[in-house]
Amino acid sequence: MEIKDMQAFYAVVEEGNISHAALRLDIAQPALSRQMKRLETSLGVKLFERGSRRIRLTEAGQLLYSRVEHILGMVDGTVREITEIGTGIAGSIRIGTIVSSGAQFLPQLMRSFNERYPQVTFQVWESEGTRVFELLDSRAIEIGITRTQADANVYDSIILSNEPLIMVMNRDNCICGKKDDEVRVKELKNQPIILPFRWKGSFVAQCKKAGFTPHLVCESDSIVQDILNVRTGLGMALVPYSALSLITDDGQLVCKKLVDPDMMTHTVVSWLKNRTLSATARHFIDMFREMYVKDVRD
Repeated sequence: MEIKDMQAFYAVVEEGNISHAALRLDIAQPALSRQMKRLETSLGVKLFERGSRRIRLTEAGQLLYSRVEHILGMVDGTVREITEIGTGIAGSIRIGTIVSSGAQFLPQLMRSFNERYPQVTFQVWESEGTRVFELLDSRAIEIGITRTQADANVYDSIILSNEPLIMVMNRDNCICGKKDDEVRVKELKNQPIILPFRWKGSFVAQCKKAGFTPHLVCESDSIVQDILNVRTGLGMALVPYSALSLITDDGQLVCKKLVDPDMMTHTVVSWLKNRTLSATARHFIDMFREMYVKDVRD
């Protein structure tokens, strides 16, 4: 199996169908279909489930996809590392991020970096924390921004200072008074709660200490979706303070710091220990330190 076959297979899976993948690869759709059939024949297995409008992988296809993602990431990363040695700043930076942390830091950081290094472009993957680390491990990205503690044996990291968790409420269903800027855990009894998976365990534990089991109406790690659900009146959402940057000031939403007890989170910027970062990634991390040095510790 050649690299071009891996690239074609990867594009088909990522795009979800042959026609979109053909456009991405700039080849004819029939030619791509024939290439995938030849690949199946050469491997002696079926990679795709036929008869579905969207590509569905067989068990063999799923295994191949995981391996191809890793191999292409390594090839691409190696080529970039080699070509960038001694060439200065150019090329692109590949970053994976979760929504809330990306919204908090990336816009200003990317703008400042672009002003200093205008020849550099950005590739940004947005996903949940586990997926970001998978992309790091496969070398599809060089830098990951998550809220997950990174294994110090595998990753180098910058850990930002703690930030509080807050409750976002619809003004029509606001509790504790519209002018109060805090809400106590015990005051959330019988309230409909929208809760990210990552904080479910600690939040439920605090509620039980306060003498009740929380009424969870939705569990979702999509901070944007959680805030939209608050707008519709589904419930009130637990989000990090940095999510305020995602909220438009139309007066419909009310934000209150969660207290008694306080709940905290932090953002972690990580990269693999055992790889040579590209020149662009090294400069990006250096600029991150410059801009947020007062808020970080290594």
